[in-house]
Amino acid sequence: MTSAQSSNPDFSEHDFNLSEDSEDADNHTSAVTATRLSLQFQLDESYLGQRIDQVAALVWNEFSREKLKQWMKDGHLLVNGNITKPRYKCEGNELLTLEVELEAQTSAQPENIPLDIIYEDDDIMVINKPVGMVVHPGAGNPTGTLVNAILYHYPKAAELARAGLVHRIDKDTSGLLVVAKNLEAQFSLSKQLADKTVYRIYDLISYGNIIAGGMIDEPIKRHPVDRIRMSVLPGGRDSVTRYNVKERFQHFTRVQAQLETGRTHQIRVHFTYIGYPLVGDPVYVSRVRVPAGASETLSDALRHFKRQALHASRLGLVHPRTGEEMMFEAPWADDFTELVNVLRAENKAY
Repeated sequence: MTSAQSSNPDFSEHDFNLSEDSEDADNHTSAVTATRLSLQFQLDESYLGQRIDQVAALVWNEFSREKLKQWMKDGHLLVNGNITKPRYKCEGNELLTLEVELEAQTSAQPENIPLDIIYEDDDIMVINKPVGMVVHPGAGNPTGTLVNAILYHYPKAAELARAGLVHRIDKDTSGLLVVAKNLEAQFSLSKQLADKTVYRIYDLISYGNIIAGGMIDEPIKRHPVDRIRMSVLPGGRDSVTRYNVKERFQHFTRVQAQLETGRTHQIRVHFTYIGYPLVGDPVYVSRVRVPAGASETLSDALRHFKRQALHASRLGLVHPRTGEEMMFEAPWADDFTELVNVLRAENKAY
């Protein structure tokens, strides 16, 4: 097993299964060259009655539904060897074939932004993202993002959807992300994420005293009024977070959480839901909470910690080419380390 070392305590590696077999493993065939894509997928009866463009977007979720619809209209994506309209309803057991020459998949521009690369080979790159870096360009953040930095470091990432990123972390969350450097790697990593076999551990500091570890299994969807927030609500997407208590302070707890699913703001929403929101969270905590009797040092530390106390510390995956199980670790960001040290000093003084 390959690893990049960290001194942070963690879950036992025997607590979670890193690799599982997928039900659809035998349905896919593929051949990928530098710029040409050749893929097949054999449908079964479970897709009966669904629109073919929706099915294609599920099968090949590395590409947008609009992109796949255009490829269908242009004759690059065939159903049983024939050009088919996107609204075609599946009858069961169709064979999807995708043959296409790839063009640039992103309009983002390369920027010479330093990257903290934990590991890199011909297929994947594991990056320790700093606090404050947005992952994808978007409204208000057209430049200075992780995607811009990746495109400068590895220009061929422009051929891949989202420049090879298969998952993301929030702007003010630090820690590990894996980037695919070719389509085969991107398909493999996306499938591992869908199969819940990617091992993702986060360190966090919450308000309150959490007594013991456990599991939060609550559905998450976007808040019906405040569109910036996510919420635990009926009808949301299945969301599961497991957690262990690592260190208790007088009014706070350091926790390690493992994601079984990867919903937007999942850890932040789940811990707010059970009554232990993350220190510094600007979205889910209305104000800085300074406990009665806190020292001036702790009060200052809490007031100046302007982001959620959350760090993606461990990442486990199966290498797309070699099949090797790999584990990577990244040390805490400096502000996270400083906050933990202040809390430890406060405990000793108390």
